[in-house]
Amino acid sequence: MRLLVFGASGRTGQQLVGQALEGGHAVTAFVRRPAKIAITHPELRVVQGDVADYAAVASAVPGHDAVVSTLGVGTPLKPDADVVLGVQQIIRAMEAHHIRRLIYLSFIGVQESRSAVGFVLRYLAPIPLRHEIADHEAKEALVRASQLDWTIVRPPKLTDGPRTGRYRSGESITTWKPLPLLSRDDVAHFILGELAQPAYVRQVPRLLH
Repeated sequence: MRLLVFGASGRTGQQLVGQALEGGHAVTAFVRRPAKIAITHPELRVVQGDVADYAAVASAVPGHDAVVSTLGVGTPLKPDADVVLGVQQIIRAMEAHHIRRLIYLSFIGVQESRSAVGFVLRYLAPIPLRHEIADHEAKEALVRASQLDWTIVRPPKLTDGPRTGRYRSGESITTWKPLPLLSRDDVAHFILGELAQPAYVRQVPRLLH
């Protein structure tokens, strides 16, 4: 598979790139700062660009089988209009170049899935995370309105722990853990599995232990 990853220099993005390369896929990493990519591999191509720049995004999209966005905010706890615009540019470029498969990494604290988790993520986290949640909701709305074969993935709080493979996925799964956690390795594992064997096209699965 030829995979294009936006947000590839982030911690989740780098896990995804590494696992994809281990799995024999060809990966293009679209990043603002190429020096942040610590991985080298014959099947890895690094493209420098700003996700809010349509020309840069549109030049990177052709030739890929699927696109994944693991984009985070520029400054934690702050709104990031450029990333919201960036998701819009990704969708626009994919539709223009007839690349249909998109996976967007969101957060379980968004919208109705907040009721699936325990007290901390349901009631406390939305206060400091209100800007990031609002951005995710705006980006999810753009993805849902597109003509793409999209999947919106909603994990809980992410960690740098090891891959376990012991997680659940589904649109209605729940947990009563006060602060559910999932490793970035497991999130990357799920995304690559969903690309290989799609089970949630135009759906919004949650990921939980």
